[in-house]
Amino acid sequence: MSPRWRNALLGLLALLLAALAVAWFLRNFERRPHEVPLPAYGEPTYNPLFALRESLRKDGIPAESRRKLDLAAMQLQPRDTVLMLDDPRRLDSRQVAALLDWVELGGHLLLRIPGASEDADGNDDGLLDRLGIHHSGASSGCLQWQVAGQEMHYEFCSSQRFTLDDDIRTELRWYDDKDAQTLAYARLRHGLGRVDVLADMDFLRNGRRGMEAEPGLRDIPHQELARLMLAPNYGKGTIHLLYAAEAPSLWKLLLQRGWPVWLPLLLALLAWLWARSQRFGALLPSPREERRSLLEHVRASGEHLHRYGKSPLLYNAVRQAFLARLRRRAPLAAALSGDAQAQAIADHLQWPLARVQNALKLPASQDDTTLRERIRLLIQMRNQL
Repeated sequence: MSPRWRNALLGLLALLLAALAVAWFLRNFERRPHEVPLPAYGEPTYNPLFALRESLRKDGIPAESRRKLDLAAMQLQPRDTVLMLDDPRRLDSRQVAALLDWVELGGHLLLRIPGASEDADGNDDGLLDRLGIHHSGASSGCLQWQVAGQEMHYEFCSSQRFTLDDDIRTELRWYDDKDAQTLAYARLRHGLGRVDVLADMDFLRNGRRGMEAEPGLRDIPHQELARLMLAPNYGKGTIHLLYAAEAPSLWKLLLQRGWPVWLPLLLALLAWLWARSQRFGALLPSPREERRSLLEHVRASGEHLHRYGKSPLLYNAVRQAFLARLRRRAPLAAALSGDAQAQAIADHLQWPLARVQNALKLPASQDDTTLRERIRLLIQMRNQL
């Protein structure tokens, strides 16, 4: 068979195999749409009452979200509603008094009983104490909530319970059948307004999907319960939702979410430092301290030169030191030479000329007395310049 026909057969065989593979793939697989829930982004990530606000706006109810209570910006009206998701013990006495005055004029306030894990300090002038509300501990029971056409729901499970003073007027109470004094929900009358106290507000939060699924406001029974809680002033004024978002610090975010980046970098840095560091071994002994001082070395050097007949070197060293200072202090005298220089030095120092000439004359190498005397004169002349 010629190479041309062999190549043609190989090409046909390859096309046949590719056609068989495509036919098998199309027979065993089909395209189907698949929905993948994406994580929340934007405002729903930090505002747990975002879904409630948007639901109210779609229903034609004015609703505003705020992080914390700001009475000056909110401009509360008698028919408004304020829902506080934050711990009411964080309010100061001025805010407590302003809120209660507003409720007396017809406002509607919704509060959440703080849990045992929330460590805010209370005070005698706090909002809960002013309303006669007291903690009674957590409950392991649930309260049933039935909506027509829906399955039975259970609310306020393992949430904080509370009690009321005997003289408190209530419109609604929700409690376990075993104890009518320990409440999970109550609507109090305060002047012309009302205060709703709830064991928790989880049913008002945004729902979450995925592994940690929380229905939140997605469930119809929760929507009905939210409508019941907001009933007194629903459609009469603005609803203010205070979610009190506590934004985590940058370092906390980096520690919790940035570890896939900073942990390998940290390990790489430690490995580089280990590779560049010196190996530890035996400690080197301390260097021996010098036995002699500088003055002893100078004296020993002079005695050595004098012993071997090098006394003129000592005199010349002192004479050169004197002339170096003379060039700095009296440059005109240093520029002269011979008797003229000696005269200029004598005039500058106010010494006798013979004494200066004697100091500048090199002594005999064997005359130790003259050598010491002339070195002494040179040092005196140098010090007086």
